[in-house]
Formats: sequence, structure tokens, C-alpha cells
Amino acid sequence: MKKLFVAGLVLFNALNVIGQGKSTVKFTAKIANRNSDTLVIKGKDNFKQVIPIDKKQVFAATFEAPKGFYMFSDGTESSNLFLKPNSEVNLTMNAKEFDETIVYKGKGVNESNFLAQQALKDESFQKDAFSKELGEFTALLDAKLKADTENLEKGDLDPEFKVAMRRSIEGFNKYAAEEYDRAAKANKMVGKASPDFDYENFKGGKTKLSDLKGKYVYIDLWATWCAPCRAEIPYLQKIEEKYHGKNIEFVSISIDKLKDNEKWKKFVTDKHLGGVQLFADKDWESEFVVNYGVTGIPRFILIDPQGNVVKSEAPRPSDPELDKQLSALLN
Repeated sequence: MKKLFVAGLVLFNALNVIGQGKSTVKFTAKIANRNSDTLVIKGKDNFKQVIPIDKKQVFAATFEAPKGFYMFSDGTESSNLFLKPNSEVNLTMNAKEFDETIVYKGKGVNESNFLAQQALKDESFQKDAFSKELGEFTALLDAKLKADTENLEKGDLDPEFKVAMRRSIEGFNKYAAEEYDRAAKANKMVGKASPDFDYENFKGGKTKLSDLKGKYVYIDLWATWCAPCRAEIPYLQKIEEKYHGKNIEFVSISIDKLKDNEKWKKFVTDKHLGGVQLFADKDWESEFVVNYGVTGIPRFILIDPQGNVVKSEAPRPSDPELDKQLSALLN
């Protein structure tokens, strides 16, 4: 799963329509282990194409759309594609390995395949390079910029697509450097007292982090609008169930905007969310969120019974590493 700062860069392109006039696009998708019976393609100026699955288990639609970048979603995850005039796009994928299995065939699909492969490269870079020392990280980042730029230039791709992707590649380089610096600062918090919070509790009143001293605290920073956050909920519920009765509290802190407080409450109720459900006071600008340098969600933090930081960026519930770490601490 890609971090939000990468997704945000690609989203810039996904909402950027290059062409002004509309032309016909034929789109089909065959998805194994699908998460939904509906696909949604979104773009700039409130463009939205809803594609239900048909009796042959295929998502198929013919629609009008300007040339440009779009985002498709199955309700759980999302990816980017590029539509050109008179494209015939045939998508195949396995939703259990969403990004890794995306393949486009047909007419006018080179750009969409480039986007899918670029997303994998960006994700792989984050997984591998961010654990390196500064000098090695910088060298890897420079090498990536060069390789990505060369790959773009030699590709048989739409000229306007290339212009937009140059900006995206350069943007990734800039924000990756900033993210590395932010992560390095967050790692320095390990072993030190965590910043506190005092937030509205779904069950009433307010809850402070200091109220939970004496227990490990696993914190999930999320929002109702965040698809990757929602995708983690079933895994979090399983972890909560497994460690029920152990010396740990599972705390979910919503950073939804204040105007969406009722939406948050309804979501917690409808999804039967467990653990301690809290609502941050100033969404992204909440002091606890700012102190941890949070730039993307979901974000997970692990605190020890003394209130000290164990992991400023803990594994997410879907990562088997979390279960291993909690088992070592609690069993």
C-alpha cells in the first residue's frame, strides 16, 4: 500500500484533464477476488463513471471522456489510468494483489501501464530505501530520478502525458526527500515520552493518552474518507480480538474535520468499531498529529506502559510483523 504522499502526487495527475473535447472510451475489466460489484472512474470537474459488473462477471462500459488522467476504485483500493481518444482499455487484475497485478491491454493503454508500473516502483523504493542511512538514501533517490526520467523519455507515450509525468517524477523526488527527513525525526522519538492528547471519546467524555498509562497503546490515526484506512479495519478487528484481555489498549483517532463529527459517529456505529474511538480536535492540525509529523494516513503508533514511544511508525494491522511484535511484548 502506498503512503499518502506518493498517492497525493499521482492524484494531482489523476485530476488533470489534458484534452478539452470529449471522445469515446471503451472500458472492460476482469477482476479476480474483487472487493465490489462496482468500479468507479473519477476525474476532474466531477467526472464520475460507475461501472457495475455484468452477468459474465465483467465490468464493461462505453462512455465519453476528455483525454487525461483518471483514478479508478473498487471501493477499497484505487489506482490511476490515462484515457485517450478512442481508447479500448481492457484491464485484468487480482484484487488481493491490487497494485502488483494490474495489466492493461487494448488500444491506447501504454500510458496506463506506465502509471501502474511507476506506482510499484515508487512503493518498492519506499519500502527499501527509507531504512538506509542518509548518504545511501540520497544516492538511491538520485539514481531513481535518473532511471524514471530515462524510462519515461524512451517510452512510446503521449507527449502531453510525458510533460505531466515529468512533474510527477520530480515531485516524488522532492517529497521523498522531505518524507525521509520527517521519518528520521520521528525515529528520534523512540524511547522518549510520547506527546499526550485529550480527545472526544465516542462513548462520551474525553480521553487522554496519560489515562491509559500502565498498558501498551496501539494508536491508529485514520479518517472516514480514507480508503486505505478503511481497508485496515478488518485486520485491526482481528488483532483486537486476538489480544483481548491482554495489557494493551487499541485506540483509533479520527482526523476527520469537525463538520464530519456526526459522520464519524455513524461510521463507528455502523461498522461496529471496537477499541477506544476518539475524534481529534483540529484534524490534521491537531497537536498530537503535528508532533508526530504525520503527513499520511493510516498511521500507526505503539506506546509502552510508561507512556514512552516504542514505534513512531508501527506496522499496520495487515502486516504480519505487527502480530509478531505484539506477541513478543504481551505473551
